[in-house]
This record gives sequence, structure tokens and C-alpha cells, in this order.
Amino acid sequence: MELIKLSATESTNAYLKNLMQGCKLKDFTVVSAYSQTKGRGQMGASWISDPGKNLTFSVLKHYRGVKVERQFRLNICVSLAIYAALEQLNVPDLKVKWPNDIMSGRSKICGILIENVLSGQFIHTSIVGIGLNVNQENFLNLSQVSSLKLLLGRDFDLDELLLSIIYQLKVFLGNAEEEDFKAMYASYEEKLFRKGKPSTFKDNEGQLFMGVIKGVSPFGKLLILLEDEVVREFNLKEVSLLY
Repeated sequence: MELIKLSATESTNAYLKNLMQGCKLKDFTVVSAYSQTKGRGQMGASWISDPGKNLTFSVLKHYRGVKVERQFRLNICVSLAIYAALEQLNVPDLKVKWPNDIMSGRSKICGILIENVLSGQFIHTSIVGIGLNVNQENFLNLSQVSSLKLLLGRDFDLDELLLSIIYQLKVFLGNAEEEDFKAMYASYEEKLFRKGKPSTFKDNEGQLFMGVIKGVSPFGKLLILLEDEVVREFNLKEVSLLY
């Protein structure tokens, strides 16, 4: 692992992406920032983080043979890796909110943004961006957001936590190219936030509807049982979970 520590950058994903243009980087090159001024989440959402309080970092991962059609495997591996690292800290009521937010109870504590570099029908490289709320205590007017300090009542060493997550990423992403992925897939589904519970959703036209999360398709679409007893697949742009 090669670790690059920055005092400040707009986005660790963008920094790592630019760095790739000028040189060949080793597998698991990590860029970590004390302050990230323009962090991004899924669907272009911003990620707000107090300087020096949280983990904001990106990891470069090379692959030999992950097909583009299997790219959701990477979401599964990264989500399970962070889950495993946080489980060791005894973070309560951990869940994965589809596609790859990490929750404690009803509060979000971690967001993930994976950007892939393609080569034909295969994923050549991933830039895995992770924002984990660690020692921050004030989130202004943001509801349903928390941190490890608020949840567990103590400060955490950011460097130790970073190394723990990187270790788990190496373990779980090592399975991304395995032909038999059933166990990983089942583990991800088991940890899904709100799975099996009646929930409210909003579609891409702003309409609200009720449904029950049943699981995730092999291509990463959310499977929701609707009120007419029909299970329908939704991609990320088509639906959001409102609890």
C-alpha cells in the first residue's frame, strides 16, 4: 500500500484520477485528506466533513477480469469491508443502505462512491472514495446523520481506523473476481437496511409509494415488493428510500 496524505483537496477521487494520468500507480494506492472541500457522494450529492475530524480517502484498485456487467460486485465488496471494520469496533445496529451507504440504526455514518475505468467489456481500475464520520459531533441541520464518536462516546485514531479499513478492503475486494460469488451476495442482502419492512419510497417523478425491500438483483437493482404483490426492479436513478 502506498499512502499519500494531503492537507487539503477538493476531492480525493478527483486527485487520484488526475494522478493516474501522469504515472502508473500501484494497486491499493491510497489518497487521504485532512480537509476535503468538494467531496461527492452518489448522484452528485455533496459530502460535508469537518477538517481533521473524519476519514475522507480514496483507494485505487486494479483488476484482471471483472466484467462490466458484474460491477455491482464492487459495491458489495466495499460495503462489506467497511461493515466488517466497523463491526470490530462494536458499532451498534449496522446496516447497508442500498446501494452502499453504511448505517447505524437510522443514521448514516459512511458514504461510498466508486468510479470505474473501463477497458472494453472489463473494469480495468476502480477509484473507491469513502467518507466516514468519525470524531465529528455537530452536523448542523442534517438529520439522520451520526459519527462513531456520537455513537460510542469516544475519540478514534484516524490512522489506525484507515489501516483497518484498507485491510478489510484487500480481503473483500480479493473476492471480486471469483466465479462463485453467492456467499458474498447473500451476506450483502442479509445486511440490507429496511429489508423485509414496509417502507416509503419516492420515484424519479416525485411520487411516493409503499413497498417492501426483498433484495437486490445480480445487476445491483433494488427489488421491491409493491402493494399489488408484484416485485419490481429499480435502479439508482429510479427510486429513493424515505424510511
